[in-house]
Amino acid sequence: MSAHAYRFGIEEEYFLADAETRGTPRRSVKPFHVEAGERLPEIGRELLQCQVEVCTPPSTAFADARDALLKQRQELAEIGHGHGLLVFAAGTHPIADWARQLPTKGDRYRGILRDVGLAGRRSLICGMHVHVEVKDPDARVGLMDRLLPFQPLLFALSASSPFWQGKPTGLSAYRLSAFGELPRTGLPELMGDAASYERYVRIMTKAGSIQDASFLWWSLRPSIKFPTLELRIADSCTRLSDALVIAALFRCLVRLVERRPDINAGLTGVSRAIAAENLWRAQRSGTEAELIDEASEEAFPFGQALDTLLSLIAEDAEALGCAAEVADARRIVTEGTSAERQIAAFEATRGGDTSNRQALDAVVDWLAETTRAG
Repeated sequence: MSAHAYRFGIEEEYFLADAETRGTPRRSVKPFHVEAGERLPEIGRELLQCQVEVCTPPSTAFADARDALLKQRQELAEIGHGHGLLVFAAGTHPIADWARQLPTKGDRYRGILRDVGLAGRRSLICGMHVHVEVKDPDARVGLMDRLLPFQPLLFALSASSPFWQGKPTGLSAYRLSAFGELPRTGLPELMGDAASYERYVRIMTKAGSIQDASFLWWSLRPSIKFPTLELRIADSCTRLSDALVIAALFRCLVRLVERRPDINAGLTGVSRAIAAENLWRAQRSGTEAELIDEASEEAFPFGQALDTLLSLIAEDAEALGCAAEVADARRIVTEGTSAERQIAAFEATRGGDTSNRQALDAVVDWLAETTRAG
């Protein structure tokens, strides 16, 4: 195991907002994307023009990932300022109307919108993806299955989407509800082994349902571009430190299940159903959720579930040099997720002569400033 570095990379998606109205940009964002592409070659586009994506190079050091993402966040904020735009990380845009968004030009995006219709236009969401290297390609599907029960806990820590279309949702993370309108989203199916997964992809491709495996938008999947497992469950993290926590936890979990074949061996349909229930609990309540443990058939407070996980991966965190990032997960529980901070900013501003919309403006301002500051 010591010979395997478990290299990782992080992708973050951000929203663009009009700096004056905090809503949908009132003018073309093409000049922003042109300048961003010239200054940040690692930048990418997403389905809608009001989104932008960045990524880190493959690394084994979280200090390098922190430096890369902080530089990208601050440069994008500076570029946005020059174009009258705010840039922020969150799972959903608190204010923007999906019906006013323009799709990004390109064959892939046109094809997606043609295939999924209105559900694609409504996909006004941003996530964070983490790639962790798994050298044996035949092992990736089995590891994907066995990592399934851990996903709700990682998702809860990332919760940053309590508002949708200018309204409180009553949920910590509404993003999954919007994303769930698309096909082949949510938790992956239990595939068993690489041969079964490859057969599924072959049938889906041959039947014309997908062009390739990149159209499986599951919360965790083998990457077709890189020798990695790709975690896709997380909301886009407003605080950079939260993104690093989730990336570190996932990296350690990949190492754990690879070195410990007994962990989550023999999962069943019941196991997946319990993971789906835990995912809903995390979506509704974030780190205030109680998560069900299949083995004991009991539900435990989130903090207790987190402590159990941290004990389980302590050896892996030490071996991978990310013990500090992993331990920082407790800070998220103590300080509150981005969703909790957004709700607090909304409640602190609302009331008296302040309208709900003005309170949401304060939320967007908090998101933009916190994203830039890292």
